[in-house]
Amino acid sequence: MRAEPDDGAEQVTQALGGEPLAVEERAGGWARIRTAYGYPGWIRDDALGGEPDGEWPGLPRAGDVAAEARAYLGAPYEWGGMTERGIDCSGLVHMAYRRLGRLVPRDAEQQEAAGRPVAEPRRGDLACYEGHIAFWLGDGRILHASGTAGAVVVEEHPPELARRVRAFVRL
Repeated sequence: MRAEPDDGAEQVTQALGGEPLAVEERAGGWARIRTAYGYPGWIRDDALGGEPDGEWPGLPRAGDVAAEARAYLGAPYEWGGMTERGIDCSGLVHMAYRRLGRLVPRDAEQQEAAGRPVAEPRRGDLACYEGHIAFWLGDGRILHASGTAGAVVVEEHPPELARRVRAFVRL
């Protein structure tokens, strides 16, 4: 999905196969769409498929969201990405919850706003920074899609990030 109806425009997120999309407008071979979690963007008309099969994203189920996020370890960092072929920090949070059948917002600031602040973070809580978000694993470690590392990694909480933590939240 692009910010504008142009192949050269910034990729803002990705619409995955079978994902329900509301078409808000069509222009010049492009469609302005909105995802089921409220994210707007432009996609080529010919990329729109038919109706999704079955329930989307599925019924919520119990599970360890940090374990779901670990499935993306080593995936390359890609701004606006949401797959193992490329994913960004908020896409990782979104997709880990989605694997458990829960829709959460797409962007880091929206994810932070949707969470409940916690003083003592537990495994799976979110460490929130200006323009970045990560899963807290405990013992001073985080799991995140790192632009610096160029991939989804587990690492000791880097001092440059630790100084910038705005909040820890629980979804």
